[in-house]
Amino acid sequence: MLSDDVKSAYNDFYTKDDSAWRMLGARSKAANIVAVCKSINPLKVLEVGAGDGSILHFLNEWNFGQELYALEIADTGVDRIRERGLSRLAEAKSFDGYEIPYADDSFDLVILSHVLEHVEHERILIRELKRIAKNIVVEVPLDYRFGVDKRMKHFLDYGHINMYTPTSLRFLLQSEGLTVISGRLSMTPPATTKFNEFVNKKAPKAFSRIMKIEMEYRIKKLIGNLMGTRKEEQFANAYTVLTQKSNQTLQIF
Repeated sequence: MLSDDVKSAYNDFYTKDDSAWRMLGARSKAANIVAVCKSINPLKVLEVGAGDGSILHFLNEWNFGQELYALEIADTGVDRIRERGLSRLAEAKSFDGYEIPYADDSFDLVILSHVLEHVEHERILIRELKRIAKNIVVEVPLDYRFGVDKRMKHFLDYGHINMYTPTSLRFLLQSEGLTVISGRLSMTPPATTKFNEFVNKKAPKAFSRIMKIEMEYRIKKLIGNLMGTRKEEQFANAYTVLTQKSNQTLQIF
């Protein structure tokens, strides 16, 4: 179980007035989820660590899944989800961060978006996800870069205690008996970068800086497309992967 201090910290997190920022980021996260799930048609969908329901808002709007469920450790997050009045939301409730209060094979799909980097015992949570769903989508930020240990305070301030690359995430999921079905690398959209710089950080809204953000995104996208996956990974800010339970049981010593 999570400590009371951690739960309290996340409760305070969802009392802040930053819904516009959350919605902007959630749109691209929801789009990534839909993109990697093109091969399946999930009817009953659970998001674990659903925050304030921003991602569920878009999934509901885009008719993704017939029934949507949400679990969140922060009571304030659960309140925000319920307040949205999502037409496809069947249930939203809190949980202890590890034990999921649903029976085996309850869902067609479980979503874990920008959660795993916060989880102390990641394998325990992954095994719970496997228990309740056949299909699992995981998205993580690609924080790992050379010299990342020099920026520990920055990442710990955001609660990021785990670092992933696409390869290390796939290794973790496959070593837990999951089969990778599809994956997607994504860069932070220019709209999000501009909001962070000009609204969150209150930087002067210079035309030259706006154009630089737009051009940098396009150039990186083009170079990644031309030079392949390794270069795409270098520029990407997030990785989204769809996995399914495999028949093979792996023994971890």
